[in-house]
Amino acid sequence: MRDDIFLKKNDLVDFTFDASVANVFDDMVRRSVPGYQSMIEMIGLMVKTYGQNNTNYYDLGASTGATAIALGINNPHKNNHIIAVDNSIEMTKKCVKNMTHKIENFEVICADIEDIAIQNASMVVLNLTLQFIKPEQRQSLINTIYQGLNKGGVLILSDKIHFNDVQKQTETTKLHLDFKRANGYSELEIAAKRQSIENVLITDNEQTHFERFKTAGFSQSFCHFQCLNFAAFLAIK
Repeated sequence: MRDDIFLKKNDLVDFTFDASVANVFDDMVRRSVPGYQSMIEMIGLMVKTYGQNNTNYYDLGASTGATAIALGINNPHKNNHIIAVDNSIEMTKKCVKNMTHKIENFEVICADIEDIAIQNASMVVLNLTLQFIKPEQRQSLINTIYQGLNKGGVLILSDKIHFNDVQKQTETTKLHLDFKRANGYSELEIAAKRQSIENVLITDNEQTHFERFKTAGFSQSFCHFQCLNFAAFLAIK
């Protein structure tokens, strides 16, 4: 379904992943996030390199299941269990529907990702998820993920980021708005969504992500993909 939520809403409240968003989420993210499809494809590539036999793969903030499906259909390893977690019941319903008959050996859990015990993991993915967690709780979540990863396991994290350089931030924001316009969003929709999400989606800069990885104990981390103000990081235990 096409995302026209912010053409219809007359009362602007903070953005939530309710039924109306779940129904159009795949269209929304494709038209709002530059490089989104490449992020998913890279996750499918990395499971071939970093996945391990007899381990769990976690998709934290699974939304409609695109990441979990990429993990499943590209996985060459044996005896893996894919665990997709989201705190929106509407998203988990869509996730189950999308994953069924596409991949095997999975479960979908409706819960806060901060309440999930990460165990025997070789792959953990936070795809456009950490930005919705309260900033003061983010380090604790990264620490929990690190502790639940096996040696050689990886965290793949993608998020919207901001830049300390004012000119770079201004120009990148302009290009992101142009991206949305090119994908059919009106000025009204762009302005309405920005107002709705500004208190919900809180960005970090690149250095903050690297500092969190180091604090948690990851031996190596780097940005493996970036398109405008969206970046994806790989952290290796």
